[in-house]
Amino acid sequence: MSKKNSNVILKDNFRNYEELFHIYSKFKKQLSSFKKKTFLVAVSGGPDSLALAALAKSYSYEKKCRIYYALIDHNIRKNSSREAQSVKRLLKKYGISLNILKNKQLIKKNIQSQAREIRYNLLTNFCKKKKIQTILTAHNLEDQVETFFIRLSRGSGLDGLSSMKQVNKINKDILLVRPLLDFKKIQLIKISKIIFGKFYIDPTNKDTKYLRTRIRNLKNSLEKSGINYDQIFRSIKNLASSRDTLDLYFNSIYKDMIDKKRDKILINLESFNSLNKEMKMRVFKKSIKDFSNAYYSPRSKKIFNLINQIKRKKNTKLTLGGCIILGEKNHIILKKENKN
Repeated sequence: MSKKNSNVILKDNFRNYEELFHIYSKFKKQLSSFKKKTFLVAVSGGPDSLALAALAKSYSYEKKCRIYYALIDHNIRKNSSREAQSVKRLLKKYGISLNILKNKQLIKKNIQSQAREIRYNLLTNFCKKKKIQTILTAHNLEDQVETFFIRLSRGSGLDGLSSMKQVNKINKDILLVRPLLDFKKIQLIKISKIIFGKFYIDPTNKDTKYLRTRIRNLKNSLEKSGINYDQIFRSIKNLASSRDTLDLYFNSIYKDMIDKKRDKILINLESFNSLNKEMKMRVFKKSIKDFSNAYYSPRSKKIFNLINQIKRKKNTKLTLGGCIILGEKNHIILKKENKN
């Protein structure tokens, strides 16, 4: 499709494409609920993120808001910078100005985990400079199912197996919003092809040394066996509903047993000891995540080991997630770890 026709579709908000207009309408409803005039779209060049870029551009025409677009060049692969420039040139044809944020850190091990942490650090730093409070990412239905299987393989509990939340706090000032979670990749591919005529495939997405890639390759086998992603997604949504119900109960308990100070958090030891294992783990996850301002809380296995260590020793000093955990007579105390 010509660039001129694509711009007409964007300015007309996909009205001549019933399926895509439905996606745009749901997208618009979500973004409008935040009552923000500025957003940052995380772009990779893949079909999902290009579809998100197109939807955001269309939204900016209708709502007259400011949308920034950023791509992280991790500098892991030899051709990554050239590929980033290629994506930038493509988007420029459609009036989308792409900011390329270069990673200068050396990534050696736990590549996907470390790259994800660096990506969010670069995006949040960009947001602080531009005074942006909302980051949009292109996570979709297939991402939900793949994450479910990854966490299932690690023995995750209810929180891990539940669906990704559409809205998460990265820190006290910036929200991470996933407006495409209910949509299939095939729908996003359609948007990318109609608007841009192409998309890019990251070679690492085919590298079977990564667990996510191996799980992605199971899709056809699962569906041939009668297990399709729609069914799995319904189960994930049911787990999320149970998680949300448990969260209401937990938040009430947590509020009563926590005393937040400027430089520490006090957990009432008597109340903590009265909880079951699940609730104890939730107390630590939330305390450490909130106090350290980390996007991810520590893994359940590490929390479980921490609880066992505290149980064995009344007076102990431990570290986890950037926090020092002190076991005392009446309280468990969390303080920020000084890494200097």
